[in-house]
Amino acid sequence: MTVKVDGAKLKISDVVHVARRNGKGRFEKAVLHPQARERIAATRNYIDRHWMRDDAPLMYAFNTGVGLFKDQRVLIADMAAYQRKTVYAHATGVGEPFPEDVTRAMMLLRANAFASNYSGPRVELVERLLDFLNAGLHPVIPQKGSVGASGDLAPLAHMAGAVCGFAEAEMVYKDRRVPARDAIAKAGFDPDFDLGAKDASALINGSTTSLALGALATHDARRLLKQADIAMCLSLEAMRGELAAFDPRVHKARPHPGQARVARNLLRILEDTKRCSQAARDVVFPDEARQPGAPASPRVQDVYSLRCTPQVHGPAVEAVAYVERIIGTEINSATDNPLIFDDGEGGYVSISGGHFHGQYVAQAMDVLAIAMADLGAISERRLARLIDPTMSYGLPRNLLAGKRGLNTGYATVQCSMSALVMENRGLATPGSVDSIPGKSNAEDHVSNSTWCGRKARTIVENVEQIVAVELLMAAQALTLVEPVAKDYSLGKGSKAALDAIRAVIPPALDGDRWYAAEMVQALDLVRSGAVVEAVEAAVGALE
Repeated sequence: MTVKVDGAKLKISDVVHVARRNGKGRFEKAVLHPQARERIAATRNYIDRHWMRDDAPLMYAFNTGVGLFKDQRVLIADMAAYQRKTVYAHATGVGEPFPEDVTRAMMLLRANAFASNYSGPRVELVERLLDFLNAGLHPVIPQKGSVGASGDLAPLAHMAGAVCGFAEAEMVYKDRRVPARDAIAKAGFDPDFDLGAKDASALINGSTTSLALGALATHDARRLLKQADIAMCLSLEAMRGELAAFDPRVHKARPHPGQARVARNLLRILEDTKRCSQAARDVVFPDEARQPGAPASPRVQDVYSLRCTPQVHGPAVEAVAYVERIIGTEINSATDNPLIFDDGEGGYVSISGGHFHGQYVAQAMDVLAIAMADLGAISERRLARLIDPTMSYGLPRNLLAGKRGLNTGYATVQCSMSALVMENRGLATPGSVDSIPGKSNAEDHVSNSTWCGRKARTIVENVEQIVAVELLMAAQALTLVEPVAKDYSLGKGSKAALDAIRAVIPPALDGDRWYAAEMVQALDLVRSGAVVEAVEAAVGALE
């Protein structure tokens, strides 16, 4: 597929398709829509003909300095130098570079913002961004240094310097980090590229780094929701839990849509299960403190990490929907300053505003961070139960099959997931309420959106691993009790999920092994969507 960049119709999924390699190891192409190109060219032609003279009115960033130098005129003779110096002045990022997918998303989203035709850049600049994207030229962009207001100035300046072939900038090209000029030349482009009036400001003055992080994190969070429901069902059946808590009548009494949606998913995955029954509970599991033949006590109701799954997964479902709306709007927005508008009289007018302020993205990322952190927390509590026979109703301790003492089992895997939960708790502390004035108080309130995006992305990645491990460990539990519980079938969806896991990861039946390897395999399964595909093939689409 080819993504057409028009400033109005780009979707989160489009960003992901361009930012990340597909199943064949290639990136999808991005091209400027012809109509968008015409609009940008017409606007820029007017700007060059009518505004690029020294007696033109002061227009911020076109013929003035920036920040508190907003009233200082920049002469046309100094315009080329001014553009370069603007980039140099703001390339102050520090830390490790952003991953490839974030860098690519930044380039695409900046080009899409320009395609909305409110920024006034030269067409050549927009096309250079997309050409470099398609050629696999990836600027080296430090992760730290943006406060998310007046745009993501520092990271975008590093992107701009690389795109323009500055000697100090670097790029990754064909998996090698080299000077930007060398990379550009090797890819067949001219390293020298002159910026026109306002081009530098247009490149760096937008909350595009925050948005790139947000778009990718939101996509990954959406992908994770169904996986979490499936993982919980495997855990529930491993512990022979109750189904009553998911009854539609219960959720009609408290009609939150996300909660009801999760309950429906759980019942669909667990369709036809016999494992969640009193008869199955009467079977004595390997480490259960009960004599063979003695009936199990009635369960009545399960602990919160099982019974309250709809009430915890549900808010995450609704949070992701809210975040998707915010990110979807931001993707097709112009976020630099000033913006250019048709004056209705055959010309254009420049209006200063504040769309560079990243508060929408910052707050949305904090919401996502909190919701996903709790999704991971409840999953980890189920892991803690799976390894403890006193809480799992007799599952083998540590889910171990092998000589005890000589082997340890999956307790160490659960411990690593608890470390991720603790990390998430710290990262979920809202960053959008933090603000330090900058630039002599010209920027007296900032959003901190880039940090909010960075930590939300990390939390989502951590929760992907936690849920993957729940799939892994619940599958191990179900395999270990299969000899004694085989007469009590799993639900249709659960059985399909277990088969999909076992197609890739064999059970640990001979004691300890290099658990890190299967943790990675489980994570790959989550990211591939293979388990969800198997479940939906068996029971129909989940919500």
